[in-house]
Amino acid sequence: MKETTRSIPIDQLMVRAAWKQVRQNGGGAGIDEESLKDFAQDLENNLYKIWNRLSSGSYFPLSVREVGIPKADGGVRYLGIPTVSDRVAQMVIKASLEERVDSMFSENSFGYRPGKSAHMALVKAVENCRKFDWVIDLDIKGFFDNIPHTLLLKALERHTNKWEMMYIQRWLEAPIQKEDGTMELKSGTGTPQGGVISPLLANLFLHYAFDEWMRLTHCQSPFERYADDIIIHCASYEQAEDKLDQIKERLLACGLEVHPEKTKIVYCKDYRRKGSHDKIQFKFLGFDFMPRSGKSMKDGKMYLMFKPAISKGSRERILLEMRKTNLQRKSVDSIEEIAGKLNPKLRGWLNYYGKFGKYVLDRVLRKVDNRLGSYIMNKYKLSSVKKSFEMLHNIQKVNPNLFAHWK
Repeated sequence: MKETTRSIPIDQLMVRAAWKQVRQNGGGAGIDEESLKDFAQDLENNLYKIWNRLSSGSYFPLSVREVGIPKADGGVRYLGIPTVSDRVAQMVIKASLEERVDSMFSENSFGYRPGKSAHMALVKAVENCRKFDWVIDLDIKGFFDNIPHTLLLKALERHTNKWEMMYIQRWLEAPIQKEDGTMELKSGTGTPQGGVISPLLANLFLHYAFDEWMRLTHCQSPFERYADDIIIHCASYEQAEDKLDQIKERLLACGLEVHPEKTKIVYCKDYRRKGSHDKIQFKFLGFDFMPRSGKSMKDGKMYLMFKPAISKGSRERILLEMRKTNLQRKSVDSIEEIAGKLNPKLRGWLNYYGKFGKYVLDRVLRKVDNRLGSYIMNKYKLSSVKKSFEMLHNIQKVNPNLFAHWK
């Protein structure tokens, strides 16, 4: 690709690196219906066009395609899917900005950051639940949809140059194509979930709106934040009540609202904590934190502990995913073919949800074996469930590594 001197310091290596990251992340097509595979068929030309427009200031994004994703509680979460070209362009600016701002973010912020993970946030939450009796389970109402552009741009002014700001404003103002095909103009709030740069913008906004404010005014109360999923630890119920009132005022001043139904104060009840409270569990990053029986590492005795394990909603999603596979109807497939299809999902569930309270996940995965038993019963036309499970057990003895959850 031919490269000439441009007014904006974006080079073609930056664009190519951005494409590799977008391709790795995957995702669907935007409003132009161009998939990652389609984009790659004319890769050099497509990357050149992105670089040419970004480096000359003539880049303008297309509208964002809105997609509704069902939530565990029966609601719908809306994602905004930019085109592949727009995702590559956003990745160029994200990489440039993230390199400068990530180092200043709070150690309590774990979401969508290099070198940070959900498991790290969960480990820290477990540690703090041992130290503090009370938790504020904070939910910000429609966070991504309600971030005020004026305050976000004010935060960005401290860290961006003119051309980065120009492009970020264009993305923030890009219209949304609704699922029914109608267009919705942005009203000065929100950054689409699904946008490549949105998590970084969200982290920057909450760095000033919440993290720094907590550090300056409530440094005695540790917290874990993964994007807008926030857990705050308190020493007493009264302290939690007072702190929550102050958080509500702070977020309101920043254009955000605490969700009145989903936000709650939770008592981390265990064998040491003899008090009572109507709320003794909370959900964080797909795990339910609640009182559970557990064996002490010190004396081997069983105690009531406040521990995480895969949440009820996550268990239901796994079972729904298994129902969708229709294993009992795949009698033409060999068991090895079934394993090849299921193992990527099984490994993903084991790697994530097996980190804490694996015995709860194991109970869910045993239902995978129930489905496998139904598959064997249909494939070999066996007369009883007992015979199908005897055959499945024999297969497991011969090949114990066939399915990821058998290991």
